[in-house]
Amino acid sequence: MTSKKLITKDNKLISASYSLGIPEQRIIFLAIIAAREQEKIIDARGVLQIHASSYQEQFKVEKHSAYKALKSAAKGLFDAHFEYDDVHEKTGDLVHRIVRWVQSVAYIDKTGMIELQFTDAVIPLITRLSEQYTEYDLKQVSELQSEYSIRLYELMAQWKTVGKTNKITLDDLRKKLGVGTEQYKAMHNFKARVLDLAIKQINSFTDIQADYIQHKTGRAVTGFTFTFKQKKAPEQLATATNKNRDNATPDLFHNMTDDQISTFSKRLAALPELGSNAPMGASVDDFARLIADDLKDTDKQAKYSKHLAKLGFKAAKSKVK
Repeated sequence: MTSKKLITKDNKLISASYSLGIPEQRIIFLAIIAAREQEKIIDARGVLQIHASSYQEQFKVEKHSAYKALKSAAKGLFDAHFEYDDVHEKTGDLVHRIVRWVQSVAYIDKTGMIELQFTDAVIPLITRLSEQYTEYDLKQVSELQSEYSIRLYELMAQWKTVGKTNKITLDDLRKKLGVGTEQYKAMHNFKARVLDLAIKQINSFTDIQADYIQHKTGRAVTGFTFTFKQKKAPEQLATATNKNRDNATPDLFHNMTDDQISTFSKRLAALPELGSNAPMGASVDDFARLIADDLKDTDKQAKYSKHLAKLGFKAAKSKVK
């Protein structure tokens, strides 16, 4: 079985506003994968190498165009920035941050490779240094051919357990998707060229089936809610994998009962130290459902271990057969 290539981004970055083309977004994906494969946490001094051959293989492009795309996109990434709202650590006030993606890029024509260094502010947003992140398999976005479909998939991935996003205002959605103020001003153009195209590609090439609900103020469309459901996996492979993992690692993963998951997910969602980890706009109940999904996952449950212990959860002892 092909191992997953997981993309991990802090929810602040998932919810940020930026405009990047497909090649620029793909470079970020490959850089995150490169850091993980090197088994190190990238820092400001860590140079990440992206080979044209990796780009060609992952995104199924012609060999002669892979490096050309890399080189052009690296410069575009150097010139680009993203924006997001945050809470100022010292004052507790709302702060709007504007961050550049990379601090340097280099091209090595002979080896068909680029090197890049992310800026200091980006590092914690693309590594698993906090519990506030969204994760998905790179293959889910590899075939998407619209920058809008990639961003929309990420926005929905943040709400995986809930099955729908919160209401996103039209202005906020345009910013998150990177649609310029002068682009697709008429609603029928915005829906046809951005939303409908993105939804069609997501439904064709990813693991979810999506749609949207439009909200109006009077006759004008002022916002959207995106709904989606997981496509059925053949032969329920995920269930089989979890069962094998449970038997192999009984001390690492605890099979919590439905009642335990319901109780402790709500209590975890109420903890002050985890409160900031909820997706923007999520209610406590929404956050509890996200945590409940994590508690069933062999890879994600562990991050709550110390918090579960604090709340008095005790794993059942394994029976000796």
